[in-house]
Amino acid sequence: MTMSGAWRRTARGAGLLAADGTVAASIFAEMSALAMRTGAINLGQGFPDEDGPAVVLEAARQAISDGVNQYPPGRGQPVLLEAIARHQYRFYALELDPGNEILVTAGATEALAATILALIEPGDEVVTFEPFYDAYGGLIGLGGGIHRPVPLRAPDYQPDLDALRATVTDRTRLIIVNDPHNPTGAVFARQTLELIVELAQRHDALIVTDEVYEHLTFQAPHIPITTLPGAWDRTVTISSGGKTFSLTGWKVGWVSAPSSIITAILAVKQFLTYVSAAPFQPAIAAGLDLPDSYFTHIAAELEHKRDVLATGLRAAGFEITLPQGSYFIVADATPLGFTDGAELCRRLPELAGVVAVPITAFCSPANRADYAPLVRFAFCKKIELLEQASKQLANLSRR
Repeated sequence: MTMSGAWRRTARGAGLLAADGTVAASIFAEMSALAMRTGAINLGQGFPDEDGPAVVLEAARQAISDGVNQYPPGRGQPVLLEAIARHQYRFYALELDPGNEILVTAGATEALAATILALIEPGDEVVTFEPFYDAYGGLIGLGGGIHRPVPLRAPDYQPDLDALRATVTDRTRLIIVNDPHNPTGAVFARQTLELIVELAQRHDALIVTDEVYEHLTFQAPHIPITTLPGAWDRTVTISSGGKTFSLTGWKVGWVSAPSSIITAILAVKQFLTYVSAAPFQPAIAAGLDLPDSYFTHIAAELEHKRDVLATGLRAAGFEITLPQGSYFIVADATPLGFTDGAELCRRLPELAGVVAVPITAFCSPANRADYAPLVRFAFCKKIELLEQASKQLANLSRR
């Protein structure tokens, strides 16, 4: 069976197919396979190497034993919807109707897919910050949208506000904001968030926020855009339990927004996964109800891991920007004599027994040259592993 020409053009434009028509393998799959093949320490893909809290794991086991193994309600199990509502009120003073303003999804990626496909028409413009989580570009392409990236530059990876003003126009349908930001680890300044709301109001655009690292900030608490004046009516907030509870394989995410927007997203979501993860939903609900001390502890622990790897990367000769949130550090390989981060990543297992991913994997083709020497390392690993990786990376400075 062959695909139609229209589908081939759409899939290729979305980055899903290579020029020869084969499936385009992601850099993450390539680097993880390289780590397995060589035995290198995998600091490429952003997943922890430790399980989440015991109470959450036990809640999943109990749910399975209790027979919570069939299709849950399409919007999500009430126990999780209500826990999300409590979480949003506890941390952000947001009052949500769990029955109408929240939707459970198969991770944040499905939430993004359903949201983008529901809210754009072919030809609509979608603004993101660049580098960007790779799914954004693919999903915008699948929806027939036009991707308009706004660059983030070292050393702080904050957007140029004039560039943002120039990019958002009356043709803009969505502004996608990933904060804390993957891959740079930037946390956007309040001034930036307020400008995004102002521009969305001026140009009648919707805001879509990807907040999966909301509890993993190191200097100041996370500020959801939807809490800012004038934002609620036009903001879709997306998050998940995977990063917060170190359970990335469970794929339990959620969307919150005004009920009319949730209805539009549900209309698409029901034809994607329909429902997901029945026994994991009450377990994530238990996690969201953990005391404040849990959330404070995970951020402090991750900050310590960040500092361990940052010290190792500097000692190896990289120039780095210390991230203010997320799982990741961006390192510039130029001082080591490498101007092509993708080439370095493919050689790192041989040179240092470590795997990372190039920042160009998070960029549109036209702009990759601007980020060519940059590499992303994940620090959501055991301290012992980060210390070992740091020792091995020191070999780079001895070349």
